Amino acid sequence: RKLEGMTRNIGMHAGGVLIAPGKLTDFCPLYQQPGSDSAVSQFDKDDVEAAGLVKFDFLGLATLTILEIALEFIRTRHKGQEHFAYENLPLNDAKVFSEIFCKGKTEAVFQFESGGMQRLLRDAKPDCFEDLIALNALYRPGPMDNIPAYVEGKRKPSAVQYPHPLLEGMLRETYGIMVYQEQVMQAAQILGGY
Repeated sequence: RKLEGMTRNIGMHAGGVLIAPGKLTDFCPLYQQPGSDSAVSQFDKDDVEAAGLVKFDFLGLATLTILEIALEFIRTRHKGQEHFAYENLPLNDAKVFSEIFCKGKTEAVFQFESGGMQRLLRDAKPDCFEDLIALNALYRPGPMDNIPAYVEGKRKPSAVQYPHPLLEGMLRETYGIMVYQEQVMQAAQILGGY
């Protein structure tokens, strides 16, 4: 128990930036990874803020740039696609689900590109957009424990057991598993009568 919560290794937020009213070294010790030009605080995020520094997390997604470039290519290189818009793509394209997601061919697909997620996709066989949303929400520490029950429920919906009969309608889409915070709140509303 003495070791719980203690720093055990060096980690760096990919888009974390610290702002100080003076030199950073006046507020916290710094570390520089060999071969890097960037300095990193040796304090964790909570200690950095306690020391009076402002922490910003800037997430720049290369995916958005790639999508913009692809959009331009489609519009300029394909006759009849001058007004192509991603918003008009169907979310229920069976071939996309069967040929890409069910086979785990999701390299460079944001949130679905890791090896673990690709295995999960091959196992779960998502066939609708709601499945992708649920799998993305489940593939996190904590909720991950519910993945086997979700996949089993998807395979055999008739075998799903609900925590209470009043919750069946709300949990049918996620095969009896509370995947979203909103489901927990709605369960409290239904069962508590408020």
